Amino acid sequence: MQSMVVNIKLYLSLILTMFALLSSASFSTADTIPNFWDPKAVADRPANIPDKIQFLSSDEHPPFVFRDPDGRLTGFHIDLARSLCEVLESSCSLRIVPFDKQISALNEEEGDAIISGLARNQKAAEKMDFTDAYLKLPARFVVRADESDDFNPQQPTGKTVSVEAGSRHEAFALRFWPTAKILSYETAMKARESLKSGEADTHFGDGLSLSFWLRGQASENCCRFSGGPWLEPGFFNEGLTIAVRKGDIERLEALNYALRQVYHNGTYRELYLRYFPLSFF
Repeated sequence: MQSMVVNIKLYLSLILTMFALLSSASFSTADTIPNFWDPKAVADRPANIPDKIQFLSSDEHPPFVFRDPDGRLTGFHIDLARSLCEVLESSCSLRIVPFDKQISALNEEEGDAIISGLARNQKAAEKMDFTDAYLKLPARFVVRADESDDFNPQQPTGKTVSVEAGSRHEAFALRFWPTAKILSYETAMKARESLKSGEADTHFGDGLSLSFWLRGQASENCCRFSGGPWLEPGFFNEGLTIAVRKGDIERLEALNYALRQVYHNGTYRELYLRYFPLSFF
């Protein structure tokens, strides 16, 4: 989860500016809203809906959960959980628990579901059940704005690509682009700076973080996304899910149903555009 955290001052500045414009601005039809649900699938409302769901989360991970300048909890996960409960007509609450204590709190029945950006993996699946993914974190290329027409993201042959050392983006680039020159930097920020300075032709990194960097002061409007999202299995296809106790089929089925409904009724689109003003898909 730590890799997903956006600088809180940068995020709050962006989100407050965006809210100020909501009343007069309309979203472009070009905005890309990800869809992780089969639009042709028919899902009947589960026969058994839980009367209550207590979600567990933490409050230090904008734009997912954080406190606004007045100390109130807000964020994508807050509003998503609220929307799920409206669909289910269940009584819901949210309890703040440190990230490293959430799994034990769930298993000790101090809450019913974790909504903190957990991804399903083999080890975790032995202890918990997971809903369908509601968000994935693709890799993206960014290039300098004045050179965007000269870059082919499918074939970066001969290009200098900056990446963060030790990241999955570095591993992917080294494996699949042997004809590109890969420059590895200690941090993602240093890799981005190499693009700004012209040392690198392009940067390959986390799309979510890059979407905020592109809109923030640090980028100085230097750059833009190039090409589409990379969601290759084994590298970038992990999705954020809601975790429930092992065997809690009633809540699992209810939450999966509600996630699909929230997407199909347009609420997901609204929340995605609210908290991710520059789409990373």
